[in-house]
Amino acid sequence: MATGDFDKLMRDGYRLMEEGEYSQALTKFDKALKTEPTNPAAYLAKADAGVLVPKVSQEEIIALYKKASDLDPENPFIFQSWGAFCMDIGLFNDAETCYNKAAEVDPENATYYYSEFGVEYYKRALVVYEQRLDEQTKGIIAKKALKYLLKSIDLDETSAKKLL
Repeated sequence: MATGDFDKLMRDGYRLMEEGEYSQALTKFDKALKTEPTNPAAYLAKADAGVLVPKVSQEEIIALYKKASDLDPENPFIFQSWGAFCMDIGLFNDAETCYNKAAEVDPENATYYYSEFGVEYYKRALVVYEQRLDEQTKGIIAKKALKYLLKSIDLDETSAKKLL
């Protein structure tokens, strides 16, 4: 198939995503991958659609993000999307790695990746650890979130204490 076919499949897949037809979008992205098996955009799109299709396993989604990142290791959006997925499923260390990688490859926008990680980590970790959430665990979660929020405005702990 020609590049035009790939582009049409991708456009159709994105349109279906916008319409909430995630399974159908997944099919389009899968077909697009068959036409261009080394195109990272198709792996990213399939992973993003797969997140919204219950029959797609977490392992498969992670493998799709990994393949996309292997094919395009300088694309921060792959790492941001992968990090958000890891955050959603409670893989906080993997999420942290992904957000840090996004910041590394896109230093101009690092502040956004750090702040997104800090806020989302704080919100999600409190939910995930709710059953065993004592004051110490709350403190650990808050400290890590705060570290990234401070990093997002280019402050370290000592500088922040001086300001406060």
